[in-house]
Formats: sequence, C-alpha cells, structure tokens
Amino acid sequence: MRLTTFKELYSKLLSDTVNQAEFKQQEYEKYDFEHLDCLLYPKKHPPIWHLGQCDCSKEQQRECAERCPFGAIEHDENGRSKINGEKCVSCSFCIDQCRAQNLVASRDIIPVLKEIQNKKSLVYALIAPAFLGQFTKEVTPAKLRTALKKIGFDGMIEVSLFADILTLKESLEFIENIKEDSDFQLTSCCCPIWIAMIKKLYSDLLRHVPSSVSPMIAGGRAIKRLYDDAVTVFIGPCIAKKSEAKEEDIAGAVDYVLTFQEADDIFKAMNINPAEMEESFKDHSSRAGRIYARTGGVSEAVKATVRRLKPEHPIPVQTKQADGVPACKAMINDLVAGKLHANFYEGMGCVGGCVGGPKSVTGCEEGTKNVNEYAKMAAHATPIDNPYVIELLHRLGFDDIESLLKDSDIFTRHLLDRERKQKTI
Repeated sequence: MRLTTFKELYSKLLSDTVNQAEFKQQEYEKYDFEHLDCLLYPKKHPPIWHLGQCDCSKEQQRECAERCPFGAIEHDENGRSKINGEKCVSCSFCIDQCRAQNLVASRDIIPVLKEIQNKKSLVYALIAPAFLGQFTKEVTPAKLRTALKKIGFDGMIEVSLFADILTLKESLEFIENIKEDSDFQLTSCCCPIWIAMIKKLYSDLLRHVPSSVSPMIAGGRAIKRLYDDAVTVFIGPCIAKKSEAKEEDIAGAVDYVLTFQEADDIFKAMNINPAEMEESFKDHSSRAGRIYARTGGVSEAVKATVRRLKPEHPIPVQTKQADGVPACKAMINDLVAGKLHANFYEGMGCVGGCVGGPKSVTGCEEGTKNVNEYAKMAAHATPIDNPYVIELLHRLGFDDIESLLKDSDIFTRHLLDRERKQKTI
C-alpha cells in the first residue's frame, strides 16, 4: 500500500509540474509528507528512499542487511531498518531484494523540470553511452536530441565524447606508469560502484587507480567551463550515478541525475514520442568512447588507444574484466592472491556493464547489441584520430593531449589522487 501511495503521489506531482499547475498544499495532504519532500527536494535525502516502516522479522532484517555488499543497511535501537547514506553507493541491490517493496531510488524529475521552466540558466542533458535503443529502436541519437530539446533542454551532449578524452588520459597514464611486467592499473574511468568498492573494501589498491574522473563528471565540468551557470543533467541507466554526483570532491559538476526510466516518464507525461522527432545531428565520438557502456569496453578502448599512441611500447596491454559486484570482488581477491596476471583490470558493478544497469529500459543483451552497432557507425576508431576530441580539448585550454597528464580541474579527481599518493607512500 505504501508503494501504491508513493506511485500515486509521483504521478500526480509529475503531471502537475509538466502542466505548470499551481501547487496547492491541500491537494497533497492525503500523501506522506516525507515522500512529498523527497520528490520536491531530492538533494536533501539519500539516493535510496525508505518508503515506510519494515514489518519483516529480525531474521529477515538480518538477511537483508547481509545482502548489502557495502554494509549500508543498518537497524536503529528499535530494530527498524535504515540506509546509511555515507556507506550507500546506490548499487540498488537492496531495492531488488526488498520483500516488502519498501525501497525506491531517488528521483530528480521535479527539480529538473522546474529548472527548465524557470529559464534562468542553460540546461544541458548529458546522455550516457548506453542510450541507444533505450526509447525504442527507432529513436536515433539525432531524434533523441530533438526530443530532449522539446522537453526544454538547451542541448544534448553525448558523454561518449568525454569517454574518448578519458580513454586518452588513461592510455597516457598506462604508457607512463606500466614499465614492468608486475605493474598494473585499475581503471577509474567509468563505474562508481567499482570505485566505491576499491575505496571501501580494498583501499590498499588505490595506488593502482588513476586519478581520472568519470566521463559523466568530465562532461559536467566541461559544460560549466564553456557555459557559465549552466545546469547539467546526466541521463543514464545507473542509480549509483546519483550518489557519485554528490560525492564531496566532485559535487557540483552534475546538478541532477535522471535514469532512462525517469526520462521516459517525462516523455510520456508530455506526450512526446522521440521516434517521431526530426533528426538533429551534432556529436562525433569515436568507437572507443561508444563502447564504454558494455563489459570490456573500457579495456578494449584503452588497449586500442595505447597501441595507436605508442605501438612500440614494450609492455602490451593485457586485460581482465569482471561485471557484477560478486565477480568484481572475486577478480580483485584473485589479483591480491597472485592468481591473475594482467596489467589492466576493468570492473563494472552491473552484469553486462552499464547496459545492464537497474534502470536500463532495454536490458543487458539488447543494450550490448545496440552499443556495438552504434560503435560500428563511428567515423573514427580511437580518440586520437577524432578531430572533434582535439578541438574540444583546445576549447577547454589543453594545448596537446599530453597535457591530460597534468593536474586538471576538469579531468582529475583530486581527492582520489590524494588518497592514491597516501597509499603509495
């Protein structure tokens, strides 16, 4: 009943916001005030919302808490379950496992629509590389851009373009740092669950993690560098991105995070069919940036780019990948135990990678197929061959690609870099 009431509230509030109806408190009195506050002011609340009191037995609560890989499910003095916001990384395991359907991911729709309607700032949509096919097969990237502009966004940026740049950065760092067969690198570019797992559970390995931000954060920072006071909205299949956007050292790069399902809710509420939109072409990412959305994509991109940048590099890129938290933990445990012999390890928190994210509309198998098809359409194989990447770097103040190795307020994660150096000493 709690979930039904929350769904009714969400539907009414979304409809009223889309229609710019005057907010009347008396019309919402029958709904839970905390639920209303969460939807109106999601930044005040943790990324996983608890819809009410749990009626589970103590044994069931204990089992629920043990399922969380990060120990974020706790109990208060009365035995009631609660989510520890500091430990939670929004992997969504608890939502999927909750017998009572008492947990739900936060939703940023209402404040995003308010930002668009206020027209005080430019509002940009940053679309994740996993987007192809999420809104039916007929929705091309060019049609999606037009559909988002119809909602009121001032523009759409493909985050795969920033995945290109981060591929360059991690490739350059591989060439600089991997000199011996025993050296290895843990990718930092993509998945917030993977990074949270290393920080929280395997902190001794932080010295092997490059100081790169994720493509989402790089995209948000770059837009704010190019357009003063711009509002940035990331749209993807991942709930964990909601937590990442709030992390202390990178907060402010991305103002809001919508899932693909949230974006689809907006399209439906506004009677917009993206498949019927006109084509609006713009972005030009390489194959490397486009395959970030599926397992093995980052490894493949870095391997190809290292080979393109320095074919004579004495240590070839040897990769290992894992997807899903249990598999990622198993891979790291084998690495620590000396059972694996590679120099580039890629972890993705969701099975299949981002295409298998909890808020993916298409699902893992279909999403992977769509990503691979989109990658084949790319005019350039690697970011070093992509003139649009070089042009963007110049606009952002980088003289050449080697400048990416220097400390940057766009592409460097400073807190992670400090933690890395502390673990190295």
